[in-house]
Amino acid sequence: MAQLNDILNFRQVSDRLTLSGQPTEDQIAALAEAGVTDVINLGPHDNKGALADEAGCVAAAGMAYHYIPVDFNAPPEQDYTAFTDTMAALGTARVHVHCIYNARVSAFMLRYAREGHGDAPAAEALMEGIWRPGGVWAAFLGHEADIDQPNRYLGYDY
Repeated sequence: MAQLNDILNFRQVSDRLTLSGQPTEDQIAALAEAGVTDVINLGPHDNKGALADEAGCVAAAGMAYHYIPVDFNAPPEQDYTAFTDTMAALGTARVHVHCIYNARVSAFMLRYAREGHGDAPAAEALMEGIWRPGGVWAAFLGHEADIDQPNRYLGYDY
């Protein structure tokens, strides 16, 4: 059986919230077995590594699927609003949020925490353990000093 810690950049935020890069079909089944009831996917279906029918796979595992395809090159504010609205609607459900690498997700989670929905220093450390956003993502997070920097990834660029 697939282990949750084997999912790319898997992070346990709380008893109710986990984050990661793209899970495989077996890993989606493992999420369901671990008690996750809802999956939020921020990665577009046409990204390299995305599952061909993730919605069907999630449904077959008995979970609800929420799809918010965030453009990595230009993250729109309405996608972030859709994310926060979805999180609010899910209340106390056990949720797994993913994209392809856990870059979009960790950035969304940092901003979400800063807005009073979590521990902002912990969210910053979580993101820092995956990547350091530059460009449009630095602007999205209000990291003015990094806007002229490229995106940097742990193990590659720092």
